[in-house]
Amino acid sequence: MPLLRQGPGLVRGAVAVGGATAVSGRVRRRQELKYREQDQAAYEQQTAQAPPPQAAAPAAPDYTAELEKLAGLRDQGIITAEDFEAKKKQLLGI
Repeated sequence: MPLLRQGPGLVRGAVAVGGATAVSGRVRRRQELKYREQDQAAYEQQTAQAPPPQAAAPAAPDYTAELEKLAGLRDQGIITAEDFEAKKKQLLGI
């Protein structure tokens, strides 16, 4: 009695398994690429955001108002011209 084949055979089965492996490999690579691109986009978005605001520098004192006040005291004779000049240099940091 001759042997009859039953099923797809060894070669046909190997081709089917190889094809399935190739397809699953392509799917895996596509998913990895997609996830890598998503991660990169999220990273770029985080780094592109404005840095946290730094503490505001203290406001510069109003030298003109202080100098006008001192000039008024000098004009009234409460302080001397030398005192006015000394305080002006101190305020201006000269």
